[in-house]
Amino acid sequence: MKRSEINRIIEGAKELLHEHNITLPPFGYWTPEDWSSKGAECNEIRDCMLGWDITDFGSSQFDKIGLAVFTVRNGHQSKEQYKSKTYCEKLLIIQEEQITPMHFHWNKVEDIINRAGGNLKIELYNATDDEKLAETDVAVSLDGVRKRFTAGTKLMLKKGESITLQTGMYHRFWAEKGKGPLIVGEVSKVNDDTSDNCFLKQRERFPAIEEDISPAHYLCNEYPR
Repeated sequence: MKRSEINRIIEGAKELLHEHNITLPPFGYWTPEDWSSKGAECNEIRDCMLGWDITDFGSSQFDKIGLAVFTVRNGHQSKEQYKSKTYCEKLLIIQEEQITPMHFHWNKVEDIINRAGGNLKIELYNATDDEKLAETDVAVSLDGVRKRFTAGTKLMLKKGESITLQTGMYHRFWAEKGKGPLIVGEVSKVNDDTSDNCFLKQRERFPAIEEDISPAHYLCNEYPR
């Protein structure tokens, strides 16, 4: 991805969030110049990878296969000083028909919540022991109501609705065409995007960046020490 594209995506995400009266924590607006004066007091932001996370999953087609994420809070599975924080919160900004590819998590259980905008479409499968798509029924909780669906079912979540995804549950999602972009909330166990994503087809979670211009904001894996 080009840095100019990443800057554009972040600016658009901030505008959409502000349209819906969602204000990010202060570090969401810090520039590289701001970071030049930040010391060890900000290590939680660095170590737990809080902040902006823009990915095209190696597709080179962000508008078709990609996701803009802001991690609001998170713990850490191995660093002792953060182990008491056993949860994570994210904001996902999804464009119409922009797909987050099929994947599951080995450790993370998550609630996916349609916070604002259009409709969220999500396709579900269980994973087999060899990490393929299972043909078994998928059992999920929809806002506290337990339901069972056939493999490959595509559900729709309207504003305010949510789904709980267990470990080993394949899912891909996108914003329904014609209904506008989405702001989706994610509340989960501690998140580790360096090791806890199993994609059905090989994907790059953190794409290479072409530095055609200077960054407006650092991504969550770029903070200087």
